[in-house]
Amino acid sequence: MIPHTVQVMLIALGCAIPVAVVGTLALRALRQHSVTVNVFAVVLTAVLSVVVGTVGTWYAMFLSSHDFWVVLLVVAVAGVVGLVAALVLGRRLAAQSVWEHEARARERALESSRRELVAWVSHDLRTPLAGLRAMVEALEDGVVSAPDQVRDYHHRIRLETDGLARMVDDLFELSRIHAGALQLQLDTVSLADLVSDSVASASAWAQAKRVAVRAEGGSWPTVRGSDAELSRVMRNLLANAIRHTPSDGAVVVAAGSDRRGAWLSVQDGCGGIPADDLPRVFEVAFRGESARTPAGRDGGAGLGLAIARGLVEAHHGHISVENRPPGCRFVVRLPTES
Repeated sequence: MIPHTVQVMLIALGCAIPVAVVGTLALRALRQHSVTVNVFAVVLTAVLSVVVGTVGTWYAMFLSSHDFWVVLLVVAVAGVVGLVAALVLGRRLAAQSVWEHEARARERALESSRRELVAWVSHDLRTPLAGLRAMVEALEDGVVSAPDQVRDYHHRIRLETDGLARMVDDLFELSRIHAGALQLQLDTVSLADLVSDSVASASAWAQAKRVAVRAEGGSWPTVRGSDAELSRVMRNLLANAIRHTPSDGAVVVAAGSDRRGAWLSVQDGCGGIPADDLPRVFEVAFRGESARTPAGRDGGAGLGLAIARGLVEAHHGHISVENRPPGCRFVVRLPTES
């Protein structure tokens, strides 16, 4: 004769296994649903297995009616608590899963950006370094000996060196932004003074290109930020605008404030950015296609806008671009001084 304990175990197994099978099939059907639904289904399967096992044991006369209702009440209360916990934990797991997925996506994008940057640096440094080496060797070997030619070579070497220094400086700034090592010294910054200084600094290059740079009248709010970093944002935007604006064109700077905070805009005359390229304007080393293809050394290194975006976001601001005739308009939004 089979002992009572073994009989109870067999009854419990006989009742629980069908519930587990149904629960497994249900989970397969719910695999496309959220984590919360799946966790809830798992806990519900466990609770129903206990309930069905208890009912089966009661029917086999191993439990009295009093004991049955006591056990069923305990299972019901514990089951409700378990299901509520499953909902809470399921939502937390779902949120964590989404966060981890987004983190992995950001990491992959960052790694892809790093690879592109390394490839770009190796490509763009090769040309000026090769030119410098050729000019130095020509001077050392006496191939160039006429005073005018020597002065010209020295001038060109200095220009190439200055360009490489700017490129290294941009790379250093970009690495600080990506590494999160940028520490801002926040203070009250007047956008009027910021724009005035930046326009004055860019005036010589603008005049050489015959591009007019002017600031529109209006309200010029103050913001909370780092003067040095915001000045760099402004210089990069002006340099980009002047670079892509044809001769006899104009670059217009404006500022103001609204319910969302302070804003600063730079309008150029580049002719517009292709719609497919608009989302990529602030990518590292992106120089554009078609209308914004760089011409010679004046094309820039392709880091200015990426640095500008990083510095603006470090101020908890936002930078965007849109096509607006006769070119495109960059808008920087920053928190106002409280």
